[in-house]
Amino acid sequence: MTAATGVEDLLRELAPQVLGALVRRYGQFDRCEDATQEALIRAATRWPTEGVPENPRGWLTTVATHRLLDEVRADRSRRRREDTIVAATPQSELLGRPADADREADRDDSLKLLFLCCHPALSPPSQIALTLRAVGGLTTAQIAAAFLVPEPTMAQRISRAKQTVRANGGSFTMPSGPDRARRLTAVLHVLYLLFNEGYTATAGPDLTAPRLSDEAIRLTDWLRRLLPYDAEVAGLLALMLLTEARRPARTAPDGALVPLAEQDRGMWDRDLIDRGVALVSEALARGPVGPYQVQAAIAAVHDEAADLAATDWPQILGLYDLLERLAPGPMVTLNRAVAVAMVRGPAEGLAMLAELASDARMARHHRLLATRAHLLELTGDRAAAAADYRTAARLATSLPERRHLTGRAARLEP
Repeated sequence: MTAATGVEDLLRELAPQVLGALVRRYGQFDRCEDATQEALIRAATRWPTEGVPENPRGWLTTVATHRLLDEVRADRSRRRREDTIVAATPQSELLGRPADADREADRDDSLKLLFLCCHPALSPPSQIALTLRAVGGLTTAQIAAAFLVPEPTMAQRISRAKQTVRANGGSFTMPSGPDRARRLTAVLHVLYLLFNEGYTATAGPDLTAPRLSDEAIRLTDWLRRLLPYDAEVAGLLALMLLTEARRPARTAPDGALVPLAEQDRGMWDRDLIDRGVALVSEALARGPVGPYQVQAAIAAVHDEAADLAATDWPQILGLYDLLERLAPGPMVTLNRAVAVAMVRGPAEGLAMLAELASDARMARHHRLLATRAHLLELTGDRAAAAADYRTAARLATSLPERRHLTGRAARLEP
């Protein structure tokens, strides 16, 4: 590991702790977040050559606090805010001593910060962007590169997200009761979306964006340490690990997509599979059972099969039956149709897809058409399958998926 890599990992770990300390002390999430980013950037440029300070968290907190004070002082029209912050600032910081010297600074408010970034007033894309920057410690440029958008576009998205949090009274407190449960559901959904985008990018020239899925796993693992007895947090982490284990076999050397049925399972990461299986087994035993645990159990059945023929499809179908009761939705039904086809024959799977096609959300979705093409191919209707593969390819926004579907169609055409 290089010095720069070690510093980057340390900064990502400390970012939410520093921001949490500032927001707890001063409020003004948007200003504190900007100040924290400035401190992180300064550390990223200095620490690899100058060395990591003895108290890195204190160093970052002090630098961010001074940056915050400088910004408020420069804003003459907001003198009252300056007085408020200066009054709240411990004398140790004004004298240049590390902010972490205060006992109050030992508190870790990272979980509160994650809940705040997943404020229900924000759209999922905004929640993801804000979480990556405030909790993940990524710069705007890094987030923009991961999502293949210009940096100014991502900067505007993050800025609007912070303004929305402020306008909707986002408070830096841990929600309780039903509100906490709802907010945790949003947090898990954001991490789930983040992982999925990294595992199968919705657009662009590459099938995957590993940095996003790596960050989703890191944050979910961190969340599990904060909430060790939550079975759904463990279930989500298990699902990510069991899915991530297949990444080495998902693409050919030229970047082409390799479907599950054709993957070299010897390339799968057995350590990740073992860890994921242990996590989901423990979570299911603890209960109550939730959607992420069931999805992880499905992934475990796939990962434990030596090859496609050895897959326990009846067990997978039973798990999808349970998942459809717990979290009904068109994508669950789509995946369940494949399990039905594998257990009861492709004709029954196609009948399910015919009903699903009436759902406006799925009628022109490339995955519905690709699944239907696959089941038609199993029935021997090559012409219809090729037509659906080609239509699915036109609708796909990911270049590797488009090429894969076009190749499928070409192999079926005379």
